[in-house]
Order: sequence, then C-alpha cells, then structure tokens
Amino acid sequence: MRKLNMKEITERQSKILNIIISDYIESVQPVSSQILKEKYNFKMCPATIRNEMQKLTNQGYLLQLYASSGKIPSDKGYRFFVNELIEKDVVDVSFKSNISKKKRNNLFNFVQWTAKTLSSDCSNLGIAYIFEDDFTYKEGWEDVIQEPEFEKKKYVFDFTQLIKNFEENMPNLKIIPDVKIYIGKENPFSKTKDFSIIIRGCCFPKNRKGVLAILGPKRMTYQKNIRKINSLVNWLNKH
Repeated sequence: MRKLNMKEITERQSKILNIIISDYIESVQPVSSQILKEKYNFKMCPATIRNEMQKLTNQGYLLQLYASSGKIPSDKGYRFFVNELIEKDVVDVSFKSNISKKKRNNLFNFVQWTAKTLSSDCSNLGIAYIFEDDFTYKEGWEDVIQEPEFEKKKYVFDFTQLIKNFEENMPNLKIIPDVKIYIGKENPFSKTKDFSIIIRGCCFPKNRKGVLAILGPKRMTYQKNIRKINSLVNWLNKH
C-alpha cells in the first residue's frame, strides 16, 4: 500500500480530517462545516473551515456524496487516520485475563475465548486461527450485523463473501509480528471495497502459531480495535 505524503496536509487540515473521521465513525452521518464549528468549537469562521474541507476533498481525503451534503472519509482519508494511530503505537497495556485455568488448558476452548475477547465491545467480527491445527473460530457476528451499514442486503452478502474468502486464505497468511490493516480497496481477499481488516500474528498455548483478525465496516473504531488486538497479542505472547 502507498505511504501517504504527510506534507500534502497542513497541521490544521490534519486536525480537521481527524475530527471529521472520528465524528463520522461515531455518528454515521456526513460531517458539515457547521457541525465542526458548533460541536468542536473551531477558532475559525465557517467559510475557512469549508475551504479547508474542500482542499481535503480535492486531494482525495474526503468524499461528498451529493451537492450541499457534508463530507465523509475516503479510503485515503482513513489510511491517513490509521497511519497516525499506528505511529503513536496504540497499545492498551492494562489488559487482564479473566479466563479460567481449565479453559486455558483446553487449546480449542482457549481459541474460542480469544475470538470472543477480541470481538467484545467493538461491534466487529473477531477471528482466531491456529496454523498447525487449521482451526478457525469466529465470534461477534450478531453484533456486527447490527451496524447501520448492514441494513442493505448487498452489504450483508458482500461481508459474508469477505469472511469466506478470508478464511480460505488464512492457511497461506504469513506470521505478521506487527499489526497490519487493510482498508477498503486495499483488501486482497475479495473484490468488495466496503470493509476493513486488522490482522496480527500471535502465539497460542503449546507454542501454536496463529493469527488474530478483526473484520468490519470501514467505519470501524480503529483506535479501540488496534489497542485491543495489540494488547491481546502482547498478553498471549507472554503467556
């Protein structure tokens, strides 16, 4: 994937872009200059905000679905947002396990627990996979389909195909020591462009090499998800 040239964006534009993306992730609504002015108390007039938003649109970081609407992030915008999170090394070091010793001693129960832990509180699908045993477990389907995007039947179908294609390719995945994120069209596992995947390699008990992944809409809570997968993998690798 292409590394974005951060010099394309001024510090002010970067602040505007990050706030627009964060607001859109939370609200699922296009973000207008008026919202930025009123909700986030920008110290500039609406005309200046609109001008900066238009520059970001012209550079491909934002999209406008129709005339007079607010802006939503493009894949390029999400990539900028995510790269900044990765550079900050987002890790939640406070992760603590509540798994019982009995469940931990059973490898497959442990993998199920891992997938469930990964998907909890993020409204995305969590997947855990062991290479040696070719064993996959998914958790969080009921939560992810409650997201507004899944009101469209085609969205559900495309997501199902993405999961299928991803699972078929899991045995061929390379162990990834650091978190890797595919956004929209960057996704190499299917032709659909509406979803994002966060992947990281890990080590399960009995020295079983594996992979953890989070799949969901592009409008996922990247910061929370990156923290969760990083902190969980770090805990797994130490235990």
